Amino acid sequence: MAKDKTSKRRSGSGSKSKSETRAPKKSPASSGGVVTSGRKRTVPGPRAEKAGASEQPQAGESDRRDTPRDLPAVTEAPTTPGSQGPQALLARMRTLETLETAYEAWLELKLEHAAARSRFREERERLDQQGSFLIGAVRAAGVEPKPSTDTALVPASPADGFLRQAEGRISQSRAELERKAAESEALYQEAFGELRATLTDRVRRYLSASRPSLQLLLRKVGATRSILHIARVGSDEAVLLCFLLCGRIPSRYGFLFDDSTEDVSLPPAPLYADEGVTEAEVRPSATALEARVRAPSQVLPLKGFLPLFVPRPEGGEDFFRLLQRGPVMEVEVAEGSEFRNILSREEAERFAGHLLRLKLEEKIELEIEAG
Repeated sequence: MAKDKTSKRRSGSGSKSKSETRAPKKSPASSGGVVTSGRKRTVPGPRAEKAGASEQPQAGESDRRDTPRDLPAVTEAPTTPGSQGPQALLARMRTLETLETAYEAWLELKLEHAAARSRFREERERLDQQGSFLIGAVRAAGVEPKPSTDTALVPASPADGFLRQAEGRISQSRAELERKAAESEALYQEAFGELRATLTDRVRRYLSASRPSLQLLLRKVGATRSILHIARVGSDEAVLLCFLLCGRIPSRYGFLFDDSTEDVSLPPAPLYADEGVTEAEVRPSATALEARVRAPSQVLPLKGFLPLFVPRPEGGEDFFRLLQRGPVMEVEVAEGSEFRNILSREEAERFAGHLLRLKLEEKIELEIEAG
């Protein structure tokens, strides 16, 4: 009897083992592990799968991994010089209608142009260095070819052939480099021309749709003198006013509010080193600044002020500037090589009258407040 019970128990346990091996495997979706024959192997569950998936590069992520996160939302590609071509920047500018994005594309184009010029300059220096190195190496070998009046009677030496062959390759590389540099420069200049024309057309359309609004504030200084302030305007309005007052677009978008200076002992320079202005010319006298503003050009590299010419009753014009000073722009008039901010009664009235004339011509909105 004991034998029979033992046999039954063994057969029961054996049948159970067979049923386990025949049981369907559980899918990973229903549990955190996968059942295999004879043993269990644990695989990552749904949470681990999600964590692993987050570590894998997504589609298109490789294209964005170098893009700084603190760039403006309108910039979808790296702004490292040389990362985009002129045509790509122009195509992006055409799809964006705001003045700010157009100026951003212009600034990127300037940076890329400067980087391209720098690369060509470095390549020229490299070719020059190669040429001088080869000549120095031949001289150091003591086999430099000697010039002769009758080259037909002098057999060519191995050094002569080596040097001529090397010089020929370098000359060919120089010619190819100059050709590419000329093509690159022409491409960038064409892009600059199209960008300036597009910006000018965009500013005209903005002015036709809306008028800049100015608030003139009068501050008395004694009985016959005064100081005039104009309330701070926005960046778009600053660009529109520059075109409205002098017929040119500024070279940079935030030009009116830029108070940076290369020398802390000096006030900010009134010009940028753009559009033909060198570093030595960014601080002109009032006379030279007036000449620069009056010179025919499509772009003015102004910084921190707006120019304005007010007619005189006897003929001619006075050169005024609206200098940005925090929450207001202060009106100054050119006097010799300097500017003066305390105006006579006649100067203040003529300035206010000029703005009023622009209002009557429906070019600006004007509010005058006497303090």
